[in-house]
Amino acid sequence: MSKTTLTPQELARVNAELGNDAAGLVRWALSLGQTSIVTTNFRPFEAVILHLVTQVQPDVPVVWMDNGYNTEATYRFADEVARQLQLNLQIYLPRRSRAHREAVEGATPALDDPRHAAFTEEVKLEPFARALRETRPQVWFTALRATDTAVRAQMEAVSLNPDGLIKVAPLLHWSSKDLYEYCEKHGLPNNFDYVDPTKGEDNRECGLHIAH
Repeated sequence: MSKTTLTPQELARVNAELGNDAAGLVRWALSLGQTSIVTTNFRPFEAVILHLVTQVQPDVPVVWMDNGYNTEATYRFADEVARQLQLNLQIYLPRRSRAHREAVEGATPALDDPRHAAFTEEVKLEPFARALRETRPQVWFTALRATDTAVRAQMEAVSLNPDGLIKVAPLLHWSSKDLYEYCEKHGLPNNFDYVDPTKGEDNRECGLHIAH
């Protein structure tokens, strides 16, 4: 399969025409005919991006970096969404289990602990880098939103990574109300008992979208 290269002009056109049209953006990206993935962490409203993409391509690989520190509710939610949408779920785990890491190094380091960067690398960034190597996507769907962090507020709905990976954020301009109404309309489950140990606060970057 030949790789699609988007020019700056094409990127600008797509963002101008489809940046606020989530379903249209998904259809456009999948129409490129490139290898695609959608990443998820099963945080609140994640069923929306999964439903949007799988309605167009049911077998799209859904990549989950399960850090091993999720709440019980998050694991139950992941199973429920995977069953309901029949997801092609591909789970990437850290090289060490949580029990192994904690036996050797203790509890999760605090955000201001110098060891926190290594913790984030181990439980999130390395598994994602491994997922990219193994799935080799040319299109990456992500549920990031402009309201999440200051970094994400500066992003476009479609962007091109330095390595040529096309990053697509169909929900970039959606509000929580938009997401809630979509879940209600389509009968999608939700999960509000979610914690990301690499971030600590909701508006803090975990590093994934800075590194990629």
